[in-house]
Amino acid sequence: MANHKSSLKRIRQTRTRCLQNRYGAKTMRNAVKNLRGTTDRKDAETLYPKVCSMLDKLAKKNVIHSNKAGNLKSKLAKHVHALA
Repeated sequence: MANHKSSLKRIRQTRTRCLQNRYGAKTMRNAVKNLRGTTDRKDAETLYPKVCSMLDKLAKKNVIHSNKAGNLKSKLAKHVHALA
């Protein structure tokens, strides 16, 4: 167990940040799955900017790697444009 007040505070901060990061990553995975599952182009075109924004925010906070965000956005864009 930690002996200093600062290390106790660090443990609390780490726990809350870990939970926030886990929530954000899980939400992102669900959003990507929903977008990949859509077959209607109008729905996909409204979802795509929201998902891209979410990916960019998570990459900015280093929850996911910036290249992973770029790769996901590229694949999702292909999926949206392929819909008829």
